[in-house]
Amino acid sequence: MMYHAYQATNDLLEPARIGARAMLKLRDAMGEAAGGDWGRRIFALADLTANTRVSHHRPPFGIDAVLVGNRLVDVREEVALSLPFGTLLHFAKDDAPPQPKMLVVAPLSGHFATLLAQTVAVLSRDHDVYVTDWANARDVPLSAGPFGFDDYVAYCMRFMEEIGPRAHMFAVCQPCVPALVATALLAQDRSPAQPKSLTLMGGPVDTRISPTVVNELAVQHSIDWFEANLISRVPFGHAGWGRRVYPGFLQLSAFMSMNMGRHFGQHRAYYQLLADGQDAEAKKIREFYDEYYAVLDLAAEFYLETVERVFQKAELADGKMYWRGRKVDCGAITRTALLTVEGERDDICAVGQTAAAHDLCTSLRPHLRRHHLQPGVGHYGLFSGRRWEKEVYPQVKNLVLATA
Repeated sequence: MMYHAYQATNDLLEPARIGARAMLKLRDAMGEAAGGDWGRRIFALADLTANTRVSHHRPPFGIDAVLVGNRLVDVREEVALSLPFGTLLHFAKDDAPPQPKMLVVAPLSGHFATLLAQTVAVLSRDHDVYVTDWANARDVPLSAGPFGFDDYVAYCMRFMEEIGPRAHMFAVCQPCVPALVATALLAQDRSPAQPKSLTLMGGPVDTRISPTVVNELAVQHSIDWFEANLISRVPFGHAGWGRRVYPGFLQLSAFMSMNMGRHFGQHRAYYQLLADGQDAEAKKIREFYDEYYAVLDLAAEFYLETVERVFQKAELADGKMYWRGRKVDCGAITRTALLTVEGERDDICAVGQTAAAHDLCTSLRPHLRRHHLQPGVGHYGLFSGRRWEKEVYPQVKNLVLATA
């Protein structure tokens, strides 16, 4: 009923949005006549009404070219491997020298992989980048079967095998645990696909360390409570009709509630900038929320197993993680250099939670271990913005160069 109520509310609001979009077309037709004080205010309100909405479609990455050395090189997106719940997306560059291959494991936590667009753009300067482009579960037919935590790990291993030997792995936030598990399993198998380096950024490797609000919410209720209150079925009209999912709009609501005042302030600022004719400044806010409001649904199995195994039981950190009945041993990792990165002000994954990976990789020699604590940034500042580009990224680049 929860998903149906959400869909019904969206349908009820759609006529207002259609009217607002019609007003914006009228503004464009009016030209300078729409530029008066009251005109700008009215059309600013219409813009806010038309464009402030949740979307379930992946936005474009928008990476057409990157600077490689001193040259601007064209980039094109290629599908390297397509599976029901995720695509291995390759950002290919024709006119570039050979570069280290890198798999970027994107979070599956309510947003599309395009949330890492700036991350990918920066990495693409010096690396041949592949990305896990996760599917919206509401668009995956029931015939594709379930998708749980172990399946996520299997996808990571399959993608690394597709990329080939001597590639690197880079994980942000939620996938830090499955990426570490996949690396351990590949090492246990002595697979040529085990990564040369593994970068873990702001991930919940051990949530028992300095628990955040997110961690505390995860342990306040039993897994049965989460299943009863947060899992819904995709309504009729979508390819995944009938599939049990954790709706992306719920995750978006949870994220927004953590900083509701800031989000309200940004929307007020957006309106005022449009009303004042400062369209270029308003565009920056609009682009952020176009991405932020693009949400995907998570398969119920994956969501519930992640809550229980990663956040409630901390199975990997506690030495009790099994993958399809097989014990996961991070001590088997001997050839993969490990970099952990944390943000001083991260209120989602606290300082120490990601660095805990070093305690698990007991066989790694000292020269294969690195940790970077980035001052002055929160969670998103680790992989986006000026400090990611100027201070965090050089740590990643140097690690890859050191393992070449």
